[in-house]
Amino acid sequence: MVIGLLGLWALLVFGNAAMAAEQPDLIFKKSTVFKWLTPNDKLATYGLDDPEVEGVACHFTVPERGGFKGWIGVAEEVSDISLACRQIGPIKFKAKFAQGEDVFRQRRSLFFKKMQIVRGCDVKRNVLVYMVYSDRIIEGSPKNSTSSVPIMPWGGQGDIAKCGDWVEP
Repeated sequence: MVIGLLGLWALLVFGNAAMAAEQPDLIFKKSTVFKWLTPNDKLATYGLDDPEVEGVACHFTVPERGGFKGWIGVAEEVSDISLACRQIGPIKFKAKFAQGEDVFRQRRSLFFKKMQIVRGCDVKRNVLVYMVYSDRIIEGSPKNSTSSVPIMPWGGQGDIAKCGDWVEP
């Protein structure tokens, strides 16, 4: 029974990898609140390539709780998340996608809260729109951030991809 409980705990704490197409790259962390004997509270900035749209990268910053609960992985993280996405090369769509489709998902507490980055297409303006938000199973969270990526020519690229051609009806 103890082994089963430890396995469940490990799945909940380390199960983020199974929910994401790709783990983000840690760019840097900055301490914001000093703690004497336990880890400090920090802001952590990560980079992530869109797994279905080549040529787009997003960066997001999340607060990470320190203290004893943060140290052992049971602290509920706050929902303040910022997001910036940019075109970093020619845009190439790998597959059709639904409006609001998940790009990345990460657990923000042991049981109830998760952060999600989703993608949509503003067909009229030919702009990819990314939104990050956190949600709780019971009450949700209104905190969110949005970033737009206008699809522009890159280098000697002639044709510009139209995101509307790749949105599922």
